[in-house]
Amino acid sequence: MHAASAAVGRGLGCHGLVARGQARYAGAMAAELFPPLDLRDPRPLLIVGDRRLSAAELATATARHRGRLDCLGVRPGDRVAVVAEASIEAAIALIGNVTYGAVSVPLSPKLGRLELDHILEDAAPVLVLAGTEAAACAWDRALPRRAFDVGSGTTAPLHRPRSSEDPLLILYTSGTTGAPKGAEITVGNVASNIDALADAWAWSAADRVVHALPLFHVHGLCLGLFGSLRVGACLHWLPRFDPEAVLGALEAGGTMLFAVPTMHRRIAECVEAKPALAVGLRAARLIVSGSAALPGREHQRLAALSGAGVYERYGLTETLINCAVRVDGPPQPGYVGPALRGVELRLVDAHRRPTIPSDDETIGEVAVRGANVFAGYLGRPQATAAVLDVEGWFYTGDLATRRADGALRIVGRRATDLIKCGGYKVGAGEVEAALLEHPEVREAAVIGVADDDLGERIIAFVVARTPQAAPAERALIDWVAGLLAPHKRPREVVRLAELPRNAMGKVRKSVLKERWTTRAGAR
Repeated sequence: MHAASAAVGRGLGCHGLVARGQARYAGAMAAELFPPLDLRDPRPLLIVGDRRLSAAELATATARHRGRLDCLGVRPGDRVAVVAEASIEAAIALIGNVTYGAVSVPLSPKLGRLELDHILEDAAPVLVLAGTEAAACAWDRALPRRAFDVGSGTTAPLHRPRSSEDPLLILYTSGTTGAPKGAEITVGNVASNIDALADAWAWSAADRVVHALPLFHVHGLCLGLFGSLRVGACLHWLPRFDPEAVLGALEAGGTMLFAVPTMHRRIAECVEAKPALAVGLRAARLIVSGSAALPGREHQRLAALSGAGVYERYGLTETLINCAVRVDGPPQPGYVGPALRGVELRLVDAHRRPTIPSDDETIGEVAVRGANVFAGYLGRPQATAAVLDVEGWFYTGDLATRRADGALRIVGRRATDLIKCGGYKVGAGEVEAALLEHPEVREAAVIGVADDDLGERIIAFVVARTPQAAPAERALIDWVAGLLAPHKRPREVVRLAELPRNAMGKVRKSVLKERWTTRAGAR
């Protein structure tokens, strides 16, 4: 059972490297990560479906979870995999692991056999927890498996204390450049990031957060679940996204909405089709969008429907949230705000030199340093050293411009979204934003493909609002040329019924490139 205990440190071959440059967060130890669990407040703290748990009830449920882990022989510091299903039991298990001192490895219920085998072998958990949805999920590795159980049973006290440098989560990256890597997220990473967001958003126990995001990504887990619990805000979690249910939850007392752009668009469409539902949207004091850029057109739609607007934030698995538009100012469509309190940001050139001016024009790679930066990739010191230098700067691979006031405008990924066309550097995000300004374009994605003359040729994929009224290719090319410099126009436009996306709604551009290669080969 305990073979993995000694392995907890095997991913920390780079830890000394990180510690020299990474700020230590002293704001809270793990025992105090969720202060509301020590309270006897009768208000609901967690709402899932028709189930409501107060702080006392949640404390009891997590104590029973700790007792079960103890009975199973799990020790503080061991890794425990949790199939993050659409259930309150999964949420309780993730919270309970934190309070016990176990390191959670959240798993998507939709992982394929190869993905699952890779993660279980890489993370080496001592136990896998799953519910009825994943009970039939089979894999070859001989690991102890147990169903979620938050009913009666023995209880165990909180494990005290844990330092800010202790691992809390192993979150696996999307694996777009190879097998997924496990990012080790520490207690200090989560505590510092939530506290900085609470400052930026005036987030407090008076709030009720509504979200329908999965619990195996940063947005739904660290912000939605852990963030709400840390500040004492009630979380109304809808395990399955339904626009009308989200709007109903807001109308029933929600004050904050966390969602990704695809969800925001569907919420706007729902309200436009049923205007009476706007009362839910107008009830929120803060609407947050993340995980991908929210198009300007969607900003305008949601501002008109909500009477307020949408506030964007920017982050990634390895750094949690880096910057956010502050609630004490207006929304800033197209921008993800300045650095959060305690986070340093800078733009660097291809040689990682911080020479990019804050002119909102020059594109550079975003580098970040602070207590929010992860400890490293599990068992991969070389991969960690490739993105995290000895001074603690993490190189995100994201491309952005920066205004004089520090606000960033994300224009894409260095690997897929920096297109070198005819001697110019073009951010795919700029072209996508221009396409989305067209009234008949619902979705857009832009890639660069090899071209003997230009170096790279800009190719656009679009989804029309109404297939029967889809704009002509030339019309869209001219549209972009009228909004941006002529060299940024697409050379070809491909119409699709839908864009390929991952579980968080991000467009899978690798799939688009494969489709383009197949299409070009068939000509």
